[in-house]
Amino acid sequence: MNPPSTILIADDHPIYRKGLCEVVESDPSLRLVGQAANGEEALRLIRGLRPAVAILDINMPRLSGLQVAQELSGEAAPPRLVLLTMHEDAALFDRAMELGVRAYVLKESAVEDLLTAVRTVVEGRNFISPTMATLLLKRREEGAVLRREKPGLDLLTPTERRVLRLISEDRTTKEIADLLGLSPRTVETHRQNMSHKLHLSGSHSLLKFAFDHKAHL
Repeated sequence: MNPPSTILIADDHPIYRKGLCEVVESDPSLRLVGQAANGEEALRLIRGLRPAVAILDINMPRLSGLQVAQELSGEAAPPRLVLLTMHEDAALFDRAMELGVRAYVLKESAVEDLLTAVRTVVEGRNFISPTMATLLLKRREEGAVLRREKPGLDLLTPTERRVLRLISEDRTTKEIADLLGLSPRTVETHRQNMSHKLHLSGSHSLLKFAFDHKAHL
């Protein structure tokens, strides 16, 4: 018989954290080795205890779950990360996946999904809460529709895409220029080129397009 997989849980709400601990301890194949109430404590305990799996709340004091994931992303043999969140936010999900998070669990369904998520990542696979998976599927379908309606999206250069994403965050031309190391004039040229490729006209049409389709840029 394999030894129990070691688990660390980090959440800043004591009652909720207690409930998560009880869920984990109900499974004899898992062994709870530590708890943390904030991101800094979680990072310290992870580095000291080296658990197989770390369950992290996305919103914690000092360091968020995503910041902890970023700190661990460059380390050798980091734990497999399970991220807990209240937000059905596709952008947060994308960032979590970029940082190597193996499971994305919505808090509203954590009691039902947590053990499945942990067992899944222990086996080396990824897990997404079904509600979140439905949202991502819908986003993919909407993205496909958008590209049929605006085939010019596929003509945008990587820099133009970065500019468009920053426009969707309501960044000014100067802010975009500073972030990308470009001149404001170059950013304005990118704006004009994107408007042409996307067949948009009017002074605020590109901004409206970016806002309306932020999830698909």
